[in-house]
Amino acid sequence: MAERAEKKLQYTSAINLTYTAMFTTLIAAGAFIKIPVPVVPFTLQFLFTMLAGLLLGGKGGALSAALYMILGLAGLPIFAEGGGLWYLLKPSFGYIIGFCLASYVTGKMVEKQNPLTMKRLLTANFTGLFIVYGMGMIYYYVICNFIINTPIGLWPLFLYCFILAVPGDLCLCVLAAYLVKRIQPVMRKMRGMGI
Repeated sequence: MAERAEKKLQYTSAINLTYTAMFTTLIAAGAFIKIPVPVVPFTLQFLFTMLAGLLLGGKGGALSAALYMILGLAGLPIFAEGGGLWYLLKPSFGYIIGFCLASYVTGKMVEKQNPLTMKRLLTANFTGLFIVYGMGMIYYYVICNFIINTPIGLWPLFLYCFILAVPGDLCLCVLAAYLVKRIQPVMRKMRGMGI
């Protein structure tokens, strides 16, 4: 009995690591699927960070996003505009920090919910969206005004870093909720079957 429990624990650890690595890769790939908008590029990273949190839970989702951030800061060109430690001085880096926080929060909001309702998923996603944009805009403002000496006012910040960028991400919130409703039962079934 103990041997069977140990094998199940090993399997669970292996599958969780696989899912974490898969979402880290998807977040990185999402950086290269771009729709050009002024100031902050619109990418599919937000979609994959929300899916990571919703499907892997708070810790797994945050780990996927944090690994993405660490790999990019280590020099891999997986951010929307490159990679390396210099990216810390890029005003848009706050959005990447926001991805980690949002993945954790959205995951925690739905972890114990079974079955997941669209209302609960959308609430989690919109909360994640608020976190990403809040963190992104605060970081953008601080870096521009106090670090790199390229001042930006509050209205231009709100216009370029929220109003112009958020419509696409609102659509991604709905898409993520729909995808989770379709994917989660399959993932649960696979875990139960030992696949």
